[in-house]
Amino acid sequence: MIRRMKQDEIDEVGEIWLNGNLEAHDFVDKNYWLNYLDDVKEQLKQADIYVYDEQGIQGFAGLKDEHIAGIFVKKEFRNHGVGKKLLDYLKQHYDKLSLDVYEKNHGARKFYHHNDFTVSLEDVDPDNDEKEYQLVWNKG
Repeated sequence: MIRRMKQDEIDEVGEIWLNGNLEAHDFVDKNYWLNYLDDVKEQLKQADIYVYDEQGIQGFAGLKDEHIAGIFVKKEFRNHGVGKKLLDYLKQHYDKLSLDVYEKNHGARKFYHHNDFTVSLEDVDPDNDEKEYQLVWNKG
């Protein structure tokens, strides 16, 4: 079931965020993610967070307006449709969506490409000098 995150789940969701970033972005120094965790937990309080909960949180999607800050799934539940279910849920509730993805995050780029996102902008993340793409999806 997909539902909004409860405030007392911020630490658990933050850990999913941290582990997901460490696993997907081995090309970024791990201290970048570790140092950013407390800020992310504060940002989670301000964002729209949807969790996929089947006998516990298996993953989540975070949004600020129509921008997907990230979709993260616990390692043991990846490739079981959790991320797709979260993304489909967002597509049902929004007319357009955008997100940023690192060039070297091939798995995420493939996932979003298969789900009809297209590149709208190429840039470099000023925090770590990694090339990234802004991807967009429009209903219709």
